Order: sequence, then structure tokens, then C-alpha cells
Amino acid sequence: MESRSFHLHDGKKGAALAVRVTPRASKNEIVDILSDGTVKVHLTAPPVEGKANEALLKFLAKVLEIPVKQLEIVGGANGRDKLISVVDMDATTVHKKIVDHMG
Repeated sequence: MESRSFHLHDGKKGAALAVRVTPRASKNEIVDILSDGTVKVHLTAPPVEGKANEALLKFLAKVLEIPVKQLEIVGGANGRDKLISVVDMDATTVHKKIVDHMG
């Protein structure tokens, strides 16, 4: 498996968030933040017809307390590892909200 080095970082329009999704879980939850900064998320949705991606964006919008329209999957839409763009929120705020949600 290739090594990835995605990290939360500030962009011109917002932040980028690396996410690893496990579909068909018992509940929607953030389970861990890996050493490379990737956020592990379990989703109840199956990985068919974009259902897991839709569920992921709705779940992250709830965690980050923002409208879904501020989130976009910019990489990995068809895989478990995804890169999410978070518009109008800096990386520090994104990280804090995720950690607070886990705690």
C-alpha cells in the first residue's frame, strides 16, 4: 500500500480533510485520527450509487456545523480514501470540531 501524506492544511478557500471511510458500519461515527492526519469515519450507508459519499458529506456537515454545500469530495470519490474540501473554514477549526466530536 502506498504511503500517503495528506494533512489538514489551509487553502485559499478553506481546508482539506483526508478521510478513510468504512461503509456498512453499525453507526455513523468518527473512530480515529491516524498519524498522517487522516480521519477514520464509519458510516451505516453501503458503498453503492454514491450513498456512502452522500452520507459522509451529511455526517461531516453535522459534525462541523456547516451546510453540506460547503463540503465537496475533491479526490477519491470511488475509493475508501477521500479528500474533502471544506469551504470557508480553516484547518484549525475543522480539526478542533472533529476532536471535540470524538471526545
